[in-house]
Amino acid sequence: MKDSTAEEFPGLATVRGGRSGRVSSWDHRGRNQDYWVIGPGETRTLADLEGPGCVTHLWLTQFCRRVLGPGLVGPLDAAETAPVNEIHNALGITWEEADPDYYRKVLLRISYDGAAEPQVLVPLGDFFGIGHSMPANYSSAFFTVSAKPEEALRFGGSASLNCYLPMPFQRHIRIEVTNENDIPYAQYFHVDYELYTRPLPEDIAYLHASWHRANPCPGWGPDLQVNSPEVNAANLDGAANYVVLDTEGTGHYVGCNLSVYHRQGSWWGEGDDMIFIDDDTWPPSLHGTGTEDYFNHAWGMQRNAYPYHGAILHEGDVPPYSVSYRFHVVDPVRFTSRIRVTIEHGHANHLADDWASTAYWYQLPPGRGVTIAPVADRLPTRLPAEPPAGPFPPPASMAREVSERRAAAAERGRRHQELYSARLDAAMDRTADNERLNLAEARDLRARLG
Repeated sequence: MKDSTAEEFPGLATVRGGRSGRVSSWDHRGRNQDYWVIGPGETRTLADLEGPGCVTHLWLTQFCRRVLGPGLVGPLDAAETAPVNEIHNALGITWEEADPDYYRKVLLRISYDGAAEPQVLVPLGDFFGIGHSMPANYSSAFFTVSAKPEEALRFGGSASLNCYLPMPFQRHIRIEVTNENDIPYAQYFHVDYELYTRPLPEDIAYLHASWHRANPCPGWGPDLQVNSPEVNAANLDGAANYVVLDTEGTGHYVGCNLSVYHRQGSWWGEGDDMIFIDDDTWPPSLHGTGTEDYFNHAWGMQRNAYPYHGAILHEGDVPPYSVSYRFHVVDPVRFTSRIRVTIEHGHANHLADDWASTAYWYQLPPGRGVTIAPVADRLPTRLPAEPPAGPFPPPASMAREVSERRAAAAERGRRHQELYSARLDAAMDRTADNERLNLAEARDLRARLG
C-alpha cells in the first residue's frame, strides 16, 4: 500500500540536512514590545544571513499612525503600560489615525551575494498584494493577507502579511525595509530560514521582484465606452501595452499582482495579455484574450481568491479600486535570454487608468538589479474629497472662553508632541540595539553549523 501522505507532501516527509533559524523583532529585553520603530528616512536590516541557505517564510505586521491631537493618556505613560495602543478615538483617550499611504512609502529591499543593487525592490504593501495601500483579506499559494473587519478595506489599515515564496541564496542574503515617510512606523516581523552545509546546485535561481506604475496609462480613447465598436481597433505589435516585466537573463516568470484605479466608471479590463520571450517579434509566444482571462476569471472579475489566481480587492466593493493576481505555479513562463510581460490597458490600449503591478520571477545569478520610482510617484490615487467645514466664529457671549480653550488645547498639544517625540526616540534607539543583537545571533548560528 502506498503512503499517500508521503506522495502528497514529499518535502515534508523527507529528512534533509541543514539547520532552521529565525530572526524577528522580538524584544531582547524579554518584555512585550516586540516591534521595531523605524524613523523617517531610516533603513533597518530585518535579516543578514550567510549561505548557503534559503528563506522559507516571511511574516510581517505593522502600523503607522499620525497624531491628530493630545489624548488623555500621556505618550510616556502609554509606552510603559501597554506595548501597543489599540484604543478607539471615540473614547477620547487618544486621538490619532493611520497614515493612509504608508504601505507605498515603505520599501522592501532584498539583495543576494553582496550585489550592489537589490533584486527585490517593491513597496511593502504591494509585495504582499496590498494595492492602493488598502488591505483586503485573501489567501493564495504564495501570499496571504489577514485583517480585522475594522482594518480591512481601509487605507493604511493594519494587517498580517505572509510570503511563502522560497528565497534561496548561495553566499548571502540581506532583507531590509526603508521608511520613506515623514513619520516613524512600527514593524513586527519573522524571517524563517534554513542553512545548509553544502553549496546549492548551479541551476538554483534567485527570487526577483519589481514594481511598475503608469498613472495614467497613455490611453487614446478614455472617453470611449469599453466594448463599443469605436474602440475595436487593431493592436498588432503590443508596443503601447502596459509593461509588467521587462528583463534579461535566464529564468522563469511566476506571476504578478495588478492594482487598477478605473476612471471611466465602466469596466477596466478587456485588454489582452501578451508575453514576448527571447527573440519574439510578432506574435508573442503567449497571447491572451482579455485581462480577466489572464487572471483566470471570465465576464469580469469575481469576488474569489484561489491559490493561483483571483481578486484581492473587487471594484464592486470599493469602486473604483481593484487588485488582482495570477501566479504561474505549475505553468511558469520560461525564458533563456529575455522576457517582456505586457497587458493592454483597455482593448488596444484605449483606457487611461492608474495601473500599478508587482512582478515575481526567478533568475539565475548574477541577477539583474531593479530600481523604483520616488515616493511621490508611488502614492495611491484618491477619490476627490471635500475639505472639512469650519471652524465658524462662536457666538459673541462665548468668544473669550472659546479663545482660551483653543489656546489651552494648543499648549497641551505642544506638550503631547514633545513627550511623543521622546517616546519615539527611545523606541528607535531600542530598535537599533535589537538589530545589532539579531545580526550577532545570526552570525553565531552560521558559525555553529559550520
